[in-house]
Amino acid sequence: MAETNRAAGEVMVVTGMSGAGRSTVANALEDLGWYVVDNLPPQMLTPLLDVTERAGGALPRVAVVVDVRGRDLFADLPQALAALRDGRNLRTVFLDASDAVLVRRFEAVRRPHPLQGDGTILDGIHEEREELALIRDDADVVIDTSHLNIHELASRVYELFSEEGAARHMLTILSFGFKYGLPPDADMVGDMRFLPNPYWNPELRPLTGQDDLVREYVLGLPGAAEFLEGYSAALVPVLEGYQRENKRHAVLALGCTGGKHRSVVMARELAARLAAVPGVAVRVKHRDLGRE
Repeated sequence: MAETNRAAGEVMVVTGMSGAGRSTVANALEDLGWYVVDNLPPQMLTPLLDVTERAGGALPRVAVVVDVRGRDLFADLPQALAALRDGRNLRTVFLDASDAVLVRRFEAVRRPHPLQGDGTILDGIHEEREELALIRDDADVVIDTSHLNIHELASRVYELFSEEGAARHMLTILSFGFKYGLPPDADMVGDMRFLPNPYWNPELRPLTGQDDLVREYVLGLPGAAEFLEGYSAALVPVLEGYQRENKRHAVLALGCTGGKHRSVVMARELAARLAAVPGVAVRVKHRDLGRE
């Protein structure tokens, strides 16, 4: 059973030069569903993974950030990696950048290099390069971040380590009633009050936008089909831009007077169209549907 768990799980060790973007990579991996442990001494790698393997499928993907902050303990990393490769699906990712870029990054945050001691930032960088030379040579993936900002680096991580077909952006389409106030977490707001209100139709008043009669009525109104076609087309470049900028979540709020008829129908219809946008997962919520 233990061997089966090992073969099924993925293990990633993230290491590399200080200032090259390890924190950004760790955050991006967490967004992708990896269980991330930061600044773990190499000697703790095997015990950690033994625990995750005993958990079965609860932690199928584990990423561990290991770096020179571990000081003398870091010297054991090559041996620890060699031991971990026995029977495990292990990848090592090494983050690098030019000396000049690393110096500028340390100066920008006004922090010393962890190995500079009484010397300069550049002294610490040179010492770190010597310590990491063998690990860099053996790495499965090397990412040079010299010309990448944090958003571009996160995008690179998504490209390399996302499961095929995995969504890079979650869009929540939220119906609501204006009379109850704007949703405070809305990133975008659409007003469905340009359509006649089914509330004034006695047959439709007790129903909601989830009922077929209301849906057929709303979609048959002048301007409804044109809105859905035009608004969904306008949102496609927005959603593509969100993915490029690594904005992982957004809320699109569609409102009508009471949040019961028009906004519910249009939220569901818009979701069906936007679900076809690559890299986007869409969910629908109705904030005020149960209110009187």
